[in-house]
Amino acid sequence: MPDELDLLRRANPVPAHAPHFGDGPLDHRAERRLELLLGEDARRGSRPRPPRARLLWGLAATAVVLATTLTALLGGPGGQPAVAAPRPLAVRAHSTAVPLDRMAQQAAAAAADGAPGLRKGTHVQSWSLGMSDGKPPVTLPEETVVRWNADDSHTEVVVATDPRHPGRPVLTDAGDAPRLVEDGHVLRRTTYPPSWSDAPPEARPPHDPAALRSYLAEAVHPGTGSLTPSELLDGVRELLDHWTLGSRESAALVRVLADAKGLRPVGQVTDRLGRPGQAYAYDGPGARRMLVLDPRTGAVLGLEATFSEDDARYGVRAGDVMEYSAWLR
Repeated sequence: MPDELDLLRRANPVPAHAPHFGDGPLDHRAERRLELLLGEDARRGSRPRPPRARLLWGLAATAVVLATTLTALLGGPGGQPAVAAPRPLAVRAHSTAVPLDRMAQQAAAAAADGAPGLRKGTHVQSWSLGMSDGKPPVTLPEETVVRWNADDSHTEVVVATDPRHPGRPVLTDAGDAPRLVEDGHVLRRTTYPPSWSDAPPEARPPHDPAALRSYLAEAVHPGTGSLTPSELLDGVRELLDHWTLGSRESAALVRVLADAKGLRPVGQVTDRLGRPGQAYAYDGPGARRMLVLDPRTGAVLGLEATFSEDDARYGVRAGDVMEYSAWLR
């Protein structure tokens, strides 16, 4: 069921990408949408308004829609949470929950084909919740691409985009206050000098499960060698924010997760990029984390964290999405 923001956007007679937006009279399609929005039936054959009246009505209706949309995005006078936040992933009812041990076996079988291979760099779509005292929380969608060069320098490009609503304005954090920018607006483009670090997560990850577990422990807590389930998921995020895993590394990672015994299978989900996946949950202090794996290869598709308790200080409730990352090849 569409949320309120989707309904408002579809009702808007003059979307932001319309060619006549803000600089002329409404086109035929926009006039018809405005008439429907105002409850008029175009088939009644009613006398059309003069062009000036149509323009004033269009500007007024557009202002109302934009104001209501911004209120929904940024929170109204009552300081309610932003309704633009994504809903938690829903586990498909009566779906089969595949144990991690069986998933590890499937991933190992898929890795026998030898493709795809490990690649340094990452491509990730993320939704993160921005919170501050006295202001409603807002969800900031970003896409990040990191590419490494032959000389070991690398470039990071971050753009504001939400694949759930292609072409629509995107909310971003301007430092002092959130604001809307065009879809695809470049937020940061940074080139880093060569780095020859041999420590995780920049060091090449191994494809042996025992060695990979030590690698993740070193990336999260250098020198300790131990990992709680929550720390293990932190290590997974750190690894995938630096590397795009090959089939052998993915198989090793699933085996590490299965041996950790901290994640429970919950069933099938569809991730925010429309991909089918198997979900595994861990309930920790204050948050529930859900890992989504490709049901055929065991590759990590996404990682979601949701609040498990209300927090009135920041206007969040149990079930609100704290952050979500979806990794792509």
